[in-house]
Amino acid sequence: MANFANSPLLVTGASGNLGRLAVEELLARGATKVIAGTRDPAKLADLAARGVEVRKLDFNDAATLPAAFAGVERLLLVSTDGVGTRVAQHKAAIAAAKAAGVKHVVYTSAPAARPDADAGLNPEHFWTEIELAASGLGFTILRNHMYAENNLIGVGHTIASGQLFGLIGDRGTSYVTRADAARTAAGALLTADANTVEDVTGPAPVTNVERAALLAELSGKPVNAIPLTPADLKAGMVAAGIPEGFAEALVAFQRDAVTGYHGAVTDVVERYSGRKPQGFADFLAANKAALAG
Repeated sequence: MANFANSPLLVTGASGNLGRLAVEELLARGATKVIAGTRDPAKLADLAARGVEVRKLDFNDAATLPAAFAGVERLLLVSTDGVGTRVAQHKAAIAAAKAAGVKHVVYTSAPAARPDADAGLNPEHFWTEIELAASGLGFTILRNHMYAENNLIGVGHTIASGQLFGLIGDRGTSYVTRADAARTAAGALLTADANTVEDVTGPAPVTNVERAALLAELSGKPVNAIPLTPADLKAGMVAAGIPEGFAEALVAFQRDAVTGYHGAVTDVVERYSGRKPQGFADFLAANKAALAG
């Protein structure tokens, strides 16, 4: 396996949750030329003090791109949070990387990325993957499955109500922790040298019924999985105050769990990080305090 620990390595979105963890992992694994890209360099002053080169990088500001990518050999392109605009942002980053002579790009995508109109946010990832594959750059596409941390959002209300809503026919989701995904991305940046598309998953799929049972066990309160149709699930989300567009994206994700797209299990985390992914039950137990709301 190749080792690029001494190559100039750039991580975009380095002040975000995943990007920051990836930078930390690169340092822990001996990378010597780590570059952290961020819209606000002041947020990474502590990393700069540890020898990380911090560069201003804003995909919406073309003037920042040439200097941000200069001299970079390998790039971790962390997908942005610009829903609706991130294809343009990613295309700008890929074009700038190619112009700067970057050799390999690791991109954090999503499972079952495809152009289907009813695929929620997946088309944005799909078209980024297409752009990257057509760029002529080396690439490793990491399709990160749903982060386990997403289960902590609103979990207090779920436990208080005793109801976990989901779609009829759910076949499970192989939740992966953000830390495992970040370690995987850092490992790919350090070692990947072939064009690949790989799913980044937890160790086993977890169904809504199993999630409800785990929440009940850890909280000591009854929690039941309530299966709904897509229309009813979306209506409930909107009634709870979730914007309609985002509710549709969440329902689309659950439709993919019914289809089986989210039940895949791979060894990608272990292969790139050198450690087995944390199981979902262990993750919830480690975050038991959050279950109180």
